[in-house]
Amino acid sequence: MSVLTFTDRGIHCPAGDFYIDPHRPVARALVTHGHSDHARSGHGAMLCTKAAAPVIAHRLRNSPETIAYGETRQIGEARVSFHSAGHVVGSAQIRVEVAGEVWVVSGDYKLEPDGVSEPFEPVRCHTFISECTFGLPVFRWQPQRHVMAGIDQWWAANRAAGRVSVLTAYSLGKAQRLLANLSRDIGPVLCHPTIAATNDVLRAQGVALPETGTLTGDTLPGGALILTPGAASLTLSQPVAVANASGWMALGARRRMGRADAAFVLSDHADWPDLNRAVRESGATRVFATHGYVEPFRRWLAEAGYEAGVVA
Repeated sequence: MSVLTFTDRGIHCPAGDFYIDPHRPVARALVTHGHSDHARSGHGAMLCTKAAAPVIAHRLRNSPETIAYGETRQIGEARVSFHSAGHVVGSAQIRVEVAGEVWVVSGDYKLEPDGVSEPFEPVRCHTFISECTFGLPVFRWQPQRHVMAGIDQWWAANRAAGRVSVLTAYSLGKAQRLLANLSRDIGPVLCHPTIAATNDVLRAQGVALPETGTLTGDTLPGGALILTPGAASLTLSQPVAVANASGWMALGARRRMGRADAAFVLSDHADWPDLNRAVRESGATRVFATHGYVEPFRRWLAEAGYEAGVVA
């Protein structure tokens, strides 16, 4: 019997009768982190890390069970533990052991420390289920400090030209990463209310984030930087420059589709070299690819000698 199986509800553990990041309601869900494609409502019970729980409770309006990083819990015949994935605050890889056989579900992850999220922890296993959102060789990130310096230069140039800088970023993860690493000497920072609410939840649990204003009107302080999940709905009375910060900006077509004035390649997912590094450090001989360029990544792994498959 496999430790984990792939079903129409998601990844299932028969020995413990639970699902990992299920995409349909189930009796018991183990959740890797708070993004909406992983943490969904409607489950009978939900287990996540203590650090992920406040945002999940804020989003879903219920309180999940919690577990500390590295803590082992017996669920039926399965032993489970959660280990840092480096993706966003509280994100986890989930280790499942049944009768000595160990599988790890990565959730979303990145290996470069970002100054906000708990750093990625390699977890040894026999089988590794790895996300591969950016599972093509074209995706290779620059060091974070270089990307942040480029954003600072863009913001400073906009201020000098009398423009407000609008930077799009996910409300959980990317926004906090930008807040923690951009210069505070260029101008004031204001956040869209969705981002501001997420910041408040994280600050309340002890995450150190600089204080910002909240976007409430259409007239802003000169030289301001606006962080927003999307720029299309903003109506501002001043000249603006818009930029996107995303791993997808590595693709020229995505840059053009964004119709922004600037684009910065910054992702909270592992790039091609770090996907391969994570697989190696897991020690796994069998790897399943999920979420992204699954078939190219599977072929690459098979050619490298792994027993490789995809999560349907």
